[in-house]
Amino acid sequence: MGVRRFAATLAVTLAAGALTVVPAQARAQDQAPDRTSGTANCTAAACHFDVPPGTYDVKVLLGGEDAARTAIGGESRRALLPETATAAGERIARSFTVDVRTPEGEPTGPDGSPGLDLTIGGSAPALAGIRVTPARHARQIILVGDSTVCDQPGEPYSGWGQQLPRYLRKGLSVANHADSGDSTVSYLADQRLWGTVRSRIHPGDLVLVQLAHNDKTTDEATYRANLQTLVAGVRERGGRPVLVTPVVRRWFNADGTLNNDTALLVNGLGVDHPAVVRSVAAAEDVPLIDLTAKTKALVESLGVEGSKALYLYDEKRDNTHTSAHGATVYAGLVRDGLVDQHLVPRGAVRAGLSPAAGSASGTGAGRSGG
Repeated sequence: MGVRRFAATLAVTLAAGALTVVPAQARAQDQAPDRTSGTANCTAAACHFDVPPGTYDVKVLLGGEDAARTAIGGESRRALLPETATAAGERIARSFTVDVRTPEGEPTGPDGSPGLDLTIGGSAPALAGIRVTPARHARQIILVGDSTVCDQPGEPYSGWGQQLPRYLRKGLSVANHADSGDSTVSYLADQRLWGTVRSRIHPGDLVLVQLAHNDKTTDEATYRANLQTLVAGVRERGGRPVLVTPVVRRWFNADGTLNNDTALLVNGLGVDHPAVVRSVAAAEDVPLIDLTAKTKALVESLGVEGSKALYLYDEKRDNTHTSAHGATVYAGLVRDGLVDQHLVPRGAVRAGLSPAAGSASGTGAGRSGG
């Protein structure tokens, strides 16, 4: 459906601070409640759709009488659409695909609210219309990981998996099953984690695995075997495993390079986690996104001061967990890896922040296609 036709189906009014909508051809009192379309489901800052768990396509119409900059988030603080600029009087349609499930955030966290919850953000938001429909041909990108990946429940924390959806167009959904504090050992042992993930893999789905930060006491043989178990389990379900080396920690040597142990995830037993991940990927013929190498190069290039904005150093003196800005930049590196490895088509992703660009807010405004 084109932008003009989409806009013509909606008659939008703003009253008492809330957006409402009725079909252009009928009166509101003649219509049954519509739970899947229209800004009647929205206030000025949020929308709620009473839908069951599943995968949904969302189409939004952005813009208003004045120039606007609108971003869409949803569920457990996921970034679903980057801030998009519209000129005064302009309307732009954008679409994305979203995973709705319980729990809606971390798999071992609270259930959250039922249905689909979206937030309307940006520096000058304007939402003119919205429609939610079941996704019929979506491909899942399932994430298995730890606190550097997960949907973090509260500010100022953000995992890169929480920001990855903003880079994906309609037809690709992110099902983030990463969980804070988990190692390869605990992830495999918890039915809420690996047991749930395996049951939700469909043929052709991508399953990205980044587990290492919490394998501090895992010996090399066990760590290697656990990665192999994860790879085999994905393949048994018809999915495609992708191994991801862990993001670095921000611990510098005096010469401006990152510390070989803490920063580069070599544990107390001498296990070089990124090296083992690379080895398993080669041995099992699994695509590899070397996020350790990418984040190391970036952090070292920014230096001691410049790299602080990627992490929660200023807020929490935390050199492991990323800020929203850092998570957005690191998610962009994952996006690039997916494209470079030909795991997703280039046309299926959105442009966004380059690693050295953007503000600490990580909004990544743009007008790139729908």
